[in-house]
Amino acid sequence: MEGETGGDPMTGIKWTRKSSRNVSRELTREGHVVSATTVRRLLRDQGFSLRANVKRISGQRHPHRDQQFQAIQKQVKKYRRGGLPVVSVDTKKKELIGNFYNAGHTWRHNEVAVSDHDFLSDGVGKAVPYGIYDLLHNQGFVTVGQSSDTASFGVDSLSEWYRRQGRRQYPEANRLLVLADNGGCNGSVNRLWKYELQRFSDRFGIRVDVAHYPPGASKWNPIEHRLFSFISKNWAGQPLRSYETVLNYLRTTRTQTGLTVRALLMTKKYVPGVKVTDEEMRGLRLRGSRVLPRWNYSLRPNEN
Repeated sequence: MEGETGGDPMTGIKWTRKSSRNVSRELTREGHVVSATTVRRLLRDQGFSLRANVKRISGQRHPHRDQQFQAIQKQVKKYRRGGLPVVSVDTKKKELIGNFYNAGHTWRHNEVAVSDHDFLSDGVGKAVPYGIYDLLHNQGFVTVGQSSDTASFGVDSLSEWYRRQGRRQYPEANRLLVLADNGGCNGSVNRLWKYELQRFSDRFGIRVDVAHYPPGASKWNPIEHRLFSFISKNWAGQPLRSYETVLNYLRTTRTQTGLTVRALLMTKKYVPGVKVTDEEMRGLRLRGSRVLPRWNYSLRPNEN
């Protein structure tokens, strides 16, 4: 049972799915007549049980992983001491809008009937939630897009947060620290992300410092375990039949530590594949940090 395959090496008969029925069939073929029920009982007596894969083995660590974590921690502490804004950003998993299955359980008298297939054509559309988590105030801000997860969408979401909330809560701030993953629409090599952040910096007259988590370390991004996990729990087992339903679940996400969430719908259509030229990149006031400049950099507002 411990081996990867079982069977007779002489005949070449092997079986890899070691279910109780397959084991019973093979034992019977070898002259040991035993039922699948007996096989299950014997396996349990020997300490076997049905088990799933467990994600415990991490990939090869980047050589600068620890150094970057230390750099991020140092930056966050510096901003906290100065009462300056620190936000963690990322895109949450896309959701189909309609009477579709949503994983999870809820207390009910009867089950909720949903469509047996998850076809986009049978629904209202798709929701693309982009989150901004304010570390100092323990507040979430989520924009729900309806098209593509692009850097323009991400920075527009950041702009909505700053315009509606951040600017009021940090009236004296002259800089903003953004913590982001190393891939996706806000990845460290995404030119459009940096181009749009420059526009953000120019619009609000604020310096933007960016720190990316090392590759394969996105689960350490605070937004994952301080915001997104609680949103998933709040709408677990609930069909997301409309955009208003999505917004209501986002806005009612709460925790005992005081988390609150604001949410709004973004109707603008975002087109993927927008390119930023070398000339446009040279026009950015982009400065890399002395420590791992590829992952740590700043964009300063242009002087008009």
